[in-house]
Amino acid sequence: MATSAKKPFSLVTLILDLALTAIAFVIFYWLVNSHVPSEDPKMIMLFGGLTAGCMAGVFWLAWQMVKTVYRFQRESKK
Repeated sequence: MATSAKKPFSLVTLILDLALTAIAFVIFYWLVNSHVPSEDPKMIMLFGGLTAGCMAGVFWLAWQMVKTVYRFQRESKK
């Protein structure tokens, strides 16, 4: 009647995803910080953080796509 499908969500994967995204944010901020065309340290922090935030968001989306494709390929082999 009803098939019990395994849910792909768990607290451990959420924490792992957030940790990886936070690490990516720090790396992106460190890389982008020197490229902000300003002398004001507050503006450098602001625009470096905004840029790193956007890049970390793209990283998070790409990581979710990688996990989804891997899960699909693993289930297709069965």
